[in-house]
Amino acid sequence: MALKDTLLRIFTWWNGQTMSLALYTARKGQLVGTDEAGNTYYRAQGPLIDRSVGTERRWVVYNGYADASKVPPGWRGWLCHNGDVPPSEETYVPREWQKPHVENLTGTSGAYRPKGSQLNIGKRPAATGDYAPWSPGD
Repeated sequence: MALKDTLLRIFTWWNGQTMSLALYTARKGQLVGTDEAGNTYYRAQGPLIDRSVGTERRWVVYNGYADASKVPPGWRGWLCHNGDVPPSEETYVPREWQKPHVENLTGTSGAYRPKGSQLNIGKRPAATGDYAPWSPGD
């Protein structure tokens, strides 16, 4: 199993972190925090490689499959340099009307399938006849 995991880390980027990212994280990374999904967030220590990336380099190591929709909004803002304080250092309390973060479920069995969808079980509702097409000159 260890050989398979090593080969996956060398040749795949969508399955957690690659070997090069693991080495860079070990050398330059400073752990900033983790989110409820188990993703870990880092910032670079020391001088920047390229000033065009911003004031500091920030990255996420996904817990499992790399999907950007797994990153909650607060962490997304921090990664994109929209704020200097990471969510792990803030005392933010969500409002009662705010829903918890849910990753994008498109392409999975949990995806939203409205009535009339070809992928939904059941019968498509009948057309109501309330549609009137627009034509030029009307």
